[in-house]
Amino acid sequence: MTFGPALQGSDAQRAWTRVRTSLRESAGARLFDQWLKPMEMIEDGDAESVRLALPSPFMTNWVRNHYQDRLLLEFRQVLPAVRSVSIETRAPGQVLAMVSAPPSQITPAEAVAAAPVETATSALPLPLVAARPAVAEPVAAAERPTLDSRYTFDRFVVDATNRVAFNAARLMAEDGPARFSPLFLHAGTGQGKTHLMHAIAHAYLDMRPQARVLCMSAERFMFEFVAAMRARDTFAFKARLRSADLLLIDDLQFIAGKDSTQEEFFHTINEVMAAGKRLVITADRCPQALDGVEARIVSRLSAGLVADIKAPGMDLRRAILTRKLADMPDTPVPADVLDMLAGRIHSNIRELEGALNRVVAYAQLTGDRVDLGFATSTLGDVLRGSQRRVTIDEIQKLVSDHFDLKPLDLVSARRSRNVARPRQIAMYLAKRLTTRSLPEIGRKFGGRDHSTVIHAVRKVEELRDTDREIDAAVRVLLRELEA
Repeated sequence: MTFGPALQGSDAQRAWTRVRTSLRESAGARLFDQWLKPMEMIEDGDAESVRLALPSPFMTNWVRNHYQDRLLLEFRQVLPAVRSVSIETRAPGQVLAMVSAPPSQITPAEAVAAAPVETATSALPLPLVAARPAVAEPVAAAERPTLDSRYTFDRFVVDATNRVAFNAARLMAEDGPARFSPLFLHAGTGQGKTHLMHAIAHAYLDMRPQARVLCMSAERFMFEFVAAMRARDTFAFKARLRSADLLLIDDLQFIAGKDSTQEEFFHTINEVMAAGKRLVITADRCPQALDGVEARIVSRLSAGLVADIKAPGMDLRRAILTRKLADMPDTPVPADVLDMLAGRIHSNIRELEGALNRVVAYAQLTGDRVDLGFATSTLGDVLRGSQRRVTIDEIQKLVSDHFDLKPLDLVSARRSRNVARPRQIAMYLAKRLTTRSLPEIGRKFGGRDHSTVIHAVRKVEELRDTDREIDAAVRVLLRELEA
């Protein structure tokens, strides 16, 4: 490979060899062999950019999502002149003048041609934590789930908001007969559901390396099922899922309204549960609040243990940042910067960790010292975007607490005055404080029509002018939600 006058082929070869060695050590042999080893370097002639190719779009997207920033950081440590790394899909018949691994390291997958080239370029390295060491593999790599090596129980920060979910996940991973199945974990985006799901799989495989574990998103479940139907080979799909000792499905809300997929999902979970196997499901809300999901599925999911993860409080956010910082390269971050991040980024742990990644990465690139001014200027758009956004779930929880009801009462069919009035107030607040449409608000309140929401809003507006108690209650709720 030739990068131009500033970077000779021998330099590229040494850099690529060192990067591959580093990735194998940090990612572990199993993950490296499956996802990173097939990468090849494309001849470019540009001293500031590196182009890497993979044999399929699926592998390309996975590496982009998980390792693109890490690859840039690795290359820059060897070749400071490199400013970007792009991950592409090799086109059919494309000839690569590449710097590759020795022949003994090349897998059959590296010879597979796929779709036309797609490119996404990263210009900012985000530090990643050390990967989990690889373990012996009695089961073939292709049969094992692709798990995030960072998502283990020992890396999950526990407090009162997530302790029940954490302990339930630990029990689900223990050897011996399952104490309950399914385990249903629900929480908002970026609260740790996927972390716990992967941690269960890691721990279960550590104790039972021969076990069959399948981990996929609900979207992936739907995609594979549709593909099997088109290929007229649903038997293999059914057999694969139902033979799993541990089946984990993430983000169940994505199959809402997909009738044929829900039919197959229902029979799958029935078979898994009847066989005494372990089933873990995650979603962004509790089973009863899953709009568009069949009642019989909701009933099955509710038969096990349902555990929620609440939004992290200030103490937990601060503890997560401290834990994250301990895994990063040696870049000092003062306590007041950590306090600022924990105080300004409230609801999403993923965004919180990303903000810390960005501050540390910018400091490494610029050589500047991290302080409040540096962090604030670096995260200007992030801090503006993290301003408090009220959700309908939060409104329902707060209104039900205020009126001494259960959140499920607000989505039920009950029409008694002590339930109907708080429900109208909650709809009013949802219309006022969120960007959700009237039909969306109606669906969140037990599938009610948009005209019901309009009536509720008008009714509460009238009552605020005539009923002091209602007006006072609405003022209190508004103040708490907008705080």
